[in-house]
Amino acid sequence: MTSHGWVHEAIRKIEADFNRSADTHLIPLRLPAYPGIDLYFKDESSHPTGSLKHRLARSLFLYALCNGWLREGSTVIEASSGSTAISEAYFAHFLGMPFIAVMPATTSRDKIAAIEFHGGKCHLVDDPTTIYRESERLARETGGHFMDQFTFSERATDWRGNNNIAESIFEQMGRERHPIPRWIVASPGTGGTTATIGRFVRYQRFETRVLCADAEHSVFFDYYRTRDRGLTLSRGSLIEGIGRPRVEASFIPDVIDAMLKVPDALALAAMRYLEGRFGRRVGASTGTNFVGVLHAAREMAAAGEEGSIVTILCDGGERYSCSYYNDRWLAERGIDLAPLMDAVRRVAEEGAAFPMPLASA
Repeated sequence: MTSHGWVHEAIRKIEADFNRSADTHLIPLRLPAYPGIDLYFKDESSHPTGSLKHRLARSLFLYALCNGWLREGSTVIEASSGSTAISEAYFAHFLGMPFIAVMPATTSRDKIAAIEFHGGKCHLVDDPTTIYRESERLARETGGHFMDQFTFSERATDWRGNNNIAESIFEQMGRERHPIPRWIVASPGTGGTTATIGRFVRYQRFETRVLCADAEHSVFFDYYRTRDRGLTLSRGSLIEGIGRPRVEASFIPDVIDAMLKVPDALALAAMRYLEGRFGRRVGASTGTNFVGVLHAAREMAAAGEEGSIVTILCDGGERYSCSYYNDRWLAERGIDLAPLMDAVRRVAEEGAAFPMPLASA
């Protein structure tokens, strides 16, 4: 098969995979303390690879193929904290391409197993800040391609439409009581999702505002406030999939209307609270989003506003059985969730204040 022929066939396979998949669900969840506010979760855990990153991986592969960056049999390398790597391993596998995920050594064993299930290999590093350098090195040594989600996620997705997550949300909201959300809440990993949503909202001239809920150990919140692109941290985020130790190229602050920095323990408590409300486990990034939702709901209620809020259920909690849902793992890190879980319940169901101050901008 010619090189063009292989690319054409690879694109056909990816598009066929997309055509076989139904859209993800929009799940309502009642907030007893805020009867005038309707909350919805965009459930991205129902993708074939179980997370929001399935959309990103599909877009990144199509972008790389159309740019001429991938060739038959070449190795694909990605720097990831897990979920993007799972999804990229899935796409690499059915294109017959070797895949290597460069990840922090602290990545959950469940995510590593999922990558290996799809035929990928995991290259673990002790220092999370070195994943970019290691990915570039492996790409050079193998003659492969570093996908680099943190640079290309915001440009690989068609933000004007083409069934991106923003278009899907607004279509599904069409028959609801408040069809145009007052807020959409999303947490930043690469920044690609907030960029897509923010651009789409502006393109469609909606009045929706975008709230970005950042992790505790991340530079995005401070970058949003200062616009200092040189900000760095010497450690990675406890909340896998979101929060970065450096400012990533795909994070576009000007399409975000407000930001919130969410303490790790509060995000984990919110995650556990949602487990009880949904009857199934969700990931910690979803807990981070829910804290952002409650912040927005309190702001709306204080202003006498009614309307809807949409946020993202990023992935399921099955990938974190050895970490966030393991009491011994939490105890080793000095995290006691019981009082915070009750505090989250009181915020959602009684309108109480948060148990700790939250930095907002």
